[in-house]
Amino acid sequence: MGKKHVNAREKMDKQSYSLHDGISKLKELAYAKFDESVDVSVGLGIDATKSDQVVRGSVTLPHGNGRTVKIAVFAKGEYAQAARDAGADYVGFEDLMEKVESGWLDFNYAIATPDVMGQVGKLAKILGPKGLLPNKKLGTVTFETGDAVKELKSGRSFFKNDKGGSVHFSIGKRSFDVNKLAENFTAFIKSLIAQRPATAKGRFLRKVVVSSTMGVGIPVALDDELKV
Repeated sequence: MGKKHVNAREKMDKQSYSLHDGISKLKELAYAKFDESVDVSVGLGIDATKSDQVVRGSVTLPHGNGRTVKIAVFAKGEYAQAARDAGADYVGFEDLMEKVESGWLDFNYAIATPDVMGQVGKLAKILGPKGLLPNKKLGTVTFETGDAVKELKSGRSFFKNDKGGSVHFSIGKRSFDVNKLAENFTAFIKSLIAQRPATAKGRFLRKVVVSSTMGVGIPVALDDELKV
């Protein structure tokens, strides 16, 4: 750890903080010179080795996450045009597939219509490890390409647990005010709770920590409404 990081840790005066106090403390202790992301890490009461306890979902944050999102849409005809009209950054089919096969991945999300997904699925080895493969469960395999693009542009983001049974998610930028970050945090946590597997036992949300990109982790104690 660097000296600035150590100094910030020494200024933490509680074992855990309320949501608003925790975010305020995060902003107070931040020392990086750029507008860092504010991230939430949640330790879940699941067995991540069991397929029936995978936690994945999405949420549209009320204040967005502050990131500029680039979207690629694999579609033809009217569906391709609807994506262009909605503001998709890249739209195509065979030409777009060829670019991806050559190593181009300059986008954050990919959408595909069901009629072309069979062929787009051939890119699974490239897109899958990057989390970019369109997925019907997440709403990125759809004929409603315009609506899907608008949702992603407005701040819809996805989450999935890692091998250790934790979920990591960005709720905005350090420049956001405390109330906006708190509202984004609450929207994410409620969406996460809604994805609790039926087979998960005991307490679902075991540990919640907020941090900025370079900053220290601030433990947050959830209020009664969010304790699960």
